Amino acid sequence: MKLAAWLTLVPLASCVAPPAQVPPPAAPHPPVATPAPPPAPLLPARFDMAATGSQGGLLLGTAPAGTQRLTKDQEPIPVGADGRFVIAFDRDAGPSSTLQAQLRDGRTATHTIAVAPRAWRVERLNRVAKVPVPSADFQRRRPPELAQINAARAKSSDVDGWRQRFIWPVTGRISGLFGAQRIYRGEPGSYHSGVDVARPTGTPVVAPADGVVVLAAASPFTLEGNLLIIDHGMGLNSAFLHLSRIDVTPGARVRQGQTIGAIGATGRASGPHLHWAMKWRDARIDPLLITGPMPN
Repeated sequence: MKLAAWLTLVPLASCVAPPAQVPPPAAPHPPVATPAPPPAPLLPARFDMAATGSQGGLLLGTAPAGTQRLTKDQEPIPVGADGRFVIAFDRDAGPSSTLQAQLRDGRTATHTIAVAPRAWRVERLNRVAKVPVPSADFQRRRPPELAQINAARAKSSDVDGWRQRFIWPVTGRISGLFGAQRIYRGEPGSYHSGVDVARPTGTPVVAPADGVVVLAAASPFTLEGNLLIIDHGMGLNSAFLHLSRIDVTPGARVRQGQTIGAIGATGRASGPHLHWAMKWRDARIDPLLITGPMPN
């Protein structure tokens, strides 16, 4: 019998192993939430400046970081890009002043400054009457002069002289103090609005700090004579009275120490001297407090 007869035919399919079972893909894990970092702590909203001032004095300060608006006794105060600012106190300022800064994050910072009183030199002249009524010519000329002075002091220049340490525009004998006042038979006269330095006519006068000329009188004023006003920025300005000549023109930029004119006796003056007056906005201030004692 042939060999093939003994063989039992088996289907090929039955000889193949069944396919392996592939497990279903695992379900993805839900993402783990990363906790948000805690908010950065807010920096203290602090002013960097002296806590005390004085009548007729000037203060420089730095507003809190993030200051959007600054006020002094509810009046807006300009602030530099670096947060620096300047304020001053009138000769008759009250006992305190309040600064308030509104910050970008909504907070408000307040800083109270004590304003120290000063003892002014007051003379009582019981036998002398007050200056008589001005002449008709004075009353006619004076209003236009005051209008020029007020317009000049209202100008705001992009200059940083207010940041500097001021120097004396001329050195010499101080012949008149800021704030001094006379009482005529019980009636007070106007107080002295600047400091007087006595020197001969023609003595050079220099700029006490950088600034822009906002007024150079074309002809002598009735009281001030040849008058020059320089804006130091941020509302701070200097006026130089009774000059024999003016060496700069309106709009000119001047540098600290630059010659701007010369001492004279023009206007209402009893002799050659420089009357140096300073104002910050409407506050009259004492140059002696800003420059320090007169150099020897």
